[in-house]
Amino acid sequence: MSYISNIFKSRSKNSEDFYMAIREILSFKPKKLKFYHTAFTHRSMNIKNSKGHAINYERLEFLGDAMLSAVIAHHLYIEVPSGDEGYLTKMRSKIVSREHLNELGKELKLINLVESKIPKGQFGDNIHGNLFEALVGAIYLDRGYNYCEKFIYKRIITPHVDIETLEGKVISYKSLLIEWCQKEKKSFNYDVYEDSGNDNTRHFSVKLSIDKKVISKARATSKKKAEEKASKRAFFALQKQIPRPATN
Repeated sequence: MSYISNIFKSRSKNSEDFYMAIREILSFKPKKLKFYHTAFTHRSMNIKNSKGHAINYERLEFLGDAMLSAVIAHHLYIEVPSGDEGYLTKMRSKIVSREHLNELGKELKLINLVESKIPKGQFGDNIHGNLFEALVGAIYLDRGYNYCEKFIYKRIITPHVDIETLEGKVISYKSLLIEWCQKEKKSFNYDVYEDSGNDNTRHFSVKLSIDKKVISKARATSKKKAEEKASKRAFFALQKQIPRPATN
């Protein structure tokens, strides 16, 4: 079992433990831990600096998102010389999709380093992707562009970016389904209602009907997620009828 697995059960107050955890994630030495502490501080801690500015990962999340886009855009520009602007934009969107970033954050178990007054079990899936973006932002501030690029290649591009596979990946099943319904002149309706049940967190359920027939149902922590999940189930139920869109 790796060192990081042992200490990730809870965020250690010991600076040496935190340093070792971050170093194992990065595969290189961090210099200024303050950026990484900020990257794992949730707004619920209500921490402010001497000027009254909030200290949490949200600003780093914004910066990390920009760095991810820049590095991946450059990679696609070099790797796909025949791709036009529209194609490159779609491909980048697939790589940095919220779903994919959430998976990366979970893979690294980043949530176990978060300092928050909210129980970790009450966070939605997006916390994982948000932390991944914040971590990228922290790397940029700490070690600059080259180290940031190195991390993105190690954690995203090298293990996960395959051009042919990505070309066939659907970004939004809801958009695909609506486009198909409009083209085939079929009516569709997303019947969404709140359905928390016995869960502590708020949930929504959705029934997706096409030509007044219920095709699929789904449940998630937001209306958008529930609709996307129902759309994906409907797509696979009707996949022989619905063509995947061309990538360029």
